[in-house]
Amino acid sequence: MHSTLDILLQQQLAALDAAHRRRRLRPFSWVDGRLRDAGGRVLIDASSNDYLGLSQHPLVKARAAEWAERHGAGAPASRLVTGTRDITLAVEEKLAAFKGCEAALLFSSGFQANATVIPSLARVGAGETAIFSDALNHASIVHGCRAARAQTQVFRHNDLDHLEDMLRRHAGKPGRRLILTESVFSMDGDRADLPALLQLAERHGAALYVDEAHASGVLGPQGRGLAAECGGVDIVMGTLGKAFGAFGAYVAGSRALIDWLVNCCPGFIYTTALPPAVLGAVDATLDLVPGMERERVQLAQNSQRLRDALALRNYDTLGSTTQIVPAVIGSEADALAAARRLEDAGILAVAIRPPTVAAGTSRLRFALGSHLDDEAMARLLAALSDL
Repeated sequence: MHSTLDILLQQQLAALDAAHRRRRLRPFSWVDGRLRDAGGRVLIDASSNDYLGLSQHPLVKARAAEWAERHGAGAPASRLVTGTRDITLAVEEKLAAFKGCEAALLFSSGFQANATVIPSLARVGAGETAIFSDALNHASIVHGCRAARAQTQVFRHNDLDHLEDMLRRHAGKPGRRLILTESVFSMDGDRADLPALLQLAERHGAALYVDEAHASGVLGPQGRGLAAECGGVDIVMGTLGKAFGAFGAYVAGSRALIDWLVNCCPGFIYTTALPPAVLGAVDATLDLVPGMERERVQLAQNSQRLRDALALRNYDTLGSTTQIVPAVIGSEADALAAARRLEDAGILAVAIRPPTVAAGTSRLRFALGSHLDDEAMARLLAALSDL
């Protein structure tokens, strides 16, 4: 017999099926640096966030194994108990130097960081904090805003006139102001105008929080992110499981910011520390990323080739200027069908559907890597012509 809960769950899952919105887990494997499906067939990976191929880099794998052998498989506790090791602090110092900040703090994931750091910042000082968030910010930022229980105003995507109007209307009110944005937006692949946002923040006495998850390692001087190009950003968050090829996340900023989070951020305080293997992998990527200019150039060229090919076929790429290139299809069913057609041709390009994106904008979300050579790109572009 099924419980009442199971019956309700099955009904909801059936509704997702009918709307072409049900997600299912699929197993993939990496063998000899090549992506394979469950049947062992090699696929061209046009969907992962391993933008520089560092998850398969020999140095990254070797240092992860070395640190696990030397320091153990896991962390013993949370950071405020016995989970802070000398290697943890060393990696945080290295991260801070890479980001050009006074200090950095490691987290277990980008979702965890955004969801818990934003509420911690909203509690700083007396009075209420007013939050101003871009309409296309990641779900983790939206979750953080809700958890903050603060007045949150959503400005139209990349519409700084709309944001300034909101800030003007809030002028003179007590409390603090916090502006939240991604530097590269994860579904559209376009960029925020960080210099202009920084000027707005300074003019209105607001703090600026920038999620660099999809820019770190890829954009900015030596891959240090878009915030490094303008300086002055109060809070920089980023992930270590995308271009860095490892796992985890970080927040970088002033020493006072990091000390506050150590004392007041639940997602940090009550979470087991990152294991040594992850720390070793991150340590290695921090050695490699600044010198990977050739890979960054290759990635930019791959992305532009794809945008040009999609434009010729009248696909809307939503203003993408980065390695994330959407091809808007429309309905969920059509997006899934397009993804299946590409996979039949040996290309993995995952369909993204509501609620991740707005209804009517289901898409193929291409996330390219520098490892895609001319042959792989030629196969990808040829497959597009058959859609």
